[in-house]
Amino acid sequence: MTSALDFTPAPGAAPLSRMVLAQTGAEVRAMMRNGEQLLLTLIIPVLLLVGFSVAPLIDVGGGSRVGFLTPGVLALAVMSTAFTGQAIATGFERRYGVLKRLGATPLSRAGLMLAKTLAVIAVEAVQVAVLLLVALALGWRPQGSAAAAVLLILLGTAAFSGLGLLMAGLLRAEATLAAANLVYLLLLAAGGVVFPLSKFPDSVRPVLELLPISALTGGLRAVLTGGAALPLSAVAVLAVWAVASLGLAARTFRWE
Repeated sequence: MTSALDFTPAPGAAPLSRMVLAQTGAEVRAMMRNGEQLLLTLIIPVLLLVGFSVAPLIDVGGGSRVGFLTPGVLALAVMSTAFTGQAIATGFERRYGVLKRLGATPLSRAGLMLAKTLAVIAVEAVQVAVLLLVALALGWRPQGSAAAAVLLILLGTAAFSGLGLLMAGLLRAEATLAAANLVYLLLLAAGGVVFPLSKFPDSVRPVLELLPISALTGGLRAVLTGGAALPLSAVAVLAVWAVASLGLAARTFRWE
């Protein structure tokens, strides 16, 4: 007869889902403790939204300024968290040996990438809530399908998360810091976030429209401001970036 209290050891790794959830919690706590990263991911998008909505600093091509800017700033917030912040944090984790220690645990590379992506989504939920409240206070009235907007944000998160992990897995920490911030500024300027793509020359516009930030910004703008159905072209661009970047990141990611 087996005793009700069985203290026999049962060695073995925890289920993958439990390991991923535990690592997700650790990633969220680490992100919340990083003041510089919070500045990048939340305060800068809020300042851009308020500043460019209130002051006529740029020509948005007519229509509501806040209506044009809000989708772009939402896309920028996704990029800042999923790409820039994650690339920099992961690069320095590898430099300081954090990833090497994680590599000695049963957590796989795929499990770590999934945990980091889930942590990004958790932070983005806070970002989106704050930005929507600010936009509503500025007079923005969203249209279209919330489900379509959420799908676009999730695809954008996957695309940018893969790019961030790919960069952090290939470059040294200092190079990742410089490259991630440079890419952030370039995509902010050329991704349709605050400047309409129609302002760029016709020769470069088709290339800019294939960027993940342009697809996410344009898709959100079509849905939330124009009231359009789910834009399949934006979905396709983001899906290709997500599959390609996550696939390459999984193959090239190094623990040390």
